[in-house]
Amino acid sequence: MPAFSRRTLMLAASALGALTLTAGIAAAQVPPLEQKTTYKVGFAQTESNNPWRIAQTESMKAEAAKLGYQLVYTDAAGSAAKQVADVNSMIAQGVDVIFLAPREEKPLIPAVMAAKKNGIPVILLDRSVDPKLAKAGKDYLTFIGSDFIKEGERAAEWLVKNANGKTKIIELEGTTGSSPANDRKKGFDEAIKKAEGFSIVASQSGDFARDKGRQVAEALLQSHPDANVIYAHNDEMAIGAISAVEAAGKVPGKDILILSIDGGKEAVGLVAEGKIAAVVECNPRFGPKAFETMARYAKGEKIEPWVINEDKFYDASNAKAELANAY
Repeated sequence: MPAFSRRTLMLAASALGALTLTAGIAAAQVPPLEQKTTYKVGFAQTESNNPWRIAQTESMKAEAAKLGYQLVYTDAAGSAAKQVADVNSMIAQGVDVIFLAPREEKPLIPAVMAAKKNGIPVILLDRSVDPKLAKAGKDYLTFIGSDFIKEGERAAEWLVKNANGKTKIIELEGTTGSSPANDRKKGFDEAIKKAEGFSIVASQSGDFARDKGRQVAEALLQSHPDANVIYAHNDEMAIGAISAVEAAGKVPGKDILILSIDGGKEAVGLVAEGKIAAVVECNPRFGPKAFETMARYAKGEKIEPWVINEDKFYDASNAKAELANAY
């Protein structure tokens, strides 16, 4: 058996330590993306039950087709468990990158981590995951989306300036545990707390759905007949709330102000009609920004942790003029 000097052993240990450190650093980073002429790309959509989601999906499909990329598309139909399974299926199919619109913040963490473990970078679209459990630049590449807190703030700021004595608010929340519901509530509620004389008399989830929003609005209007504002986290619930207001024998836009977020064509049309008071847009056209970000990463550019989509705002002053531009 050869004899090893103390120096040889120290050098070997140092090299092993360096290799271990390098491996640890690599494991802590988002997997790289090779520059190629074409890609096989996954898009894990959360659901397709409203115009916003349909517009987002159409934008992603159109951009992939324009670039000549193969798009593996799945629809989780509102199930976080199915969406995790969808991502695992994409991993098994060997996609190069995964665009993920997470149904909820916590349940999709295993999907993000599984993709990372298998060397596939993930780009989050429109909703994020729990920042305590996964981080941009480490576990996934980036989040592309709107500033949901700012959206809620903008709705509240408009109300404070244009309330005309209407101060008792019913809030229709989005899907429990989702980042837009959490943040749109936070932004709106905190801004309203700072305004004098306003109060949120009831707040309940309508799950971002039109009929659920209608049902919840009906029940809350019965419990709080003095409410004169409804703030909905999305257009679908706001449109459902119009039916609830009318069923209560009241006039939307006159007896009860309705505020919304999303900015679909139907809702912007209702602003023009005066039934919805104001809508904060949440831009669903993700295709160009998503694939541009992917290309930048493949070129070796440093990607910011949050790529912001810019949003418009609609009220009586511009709804008719902007209607043709709404999705």
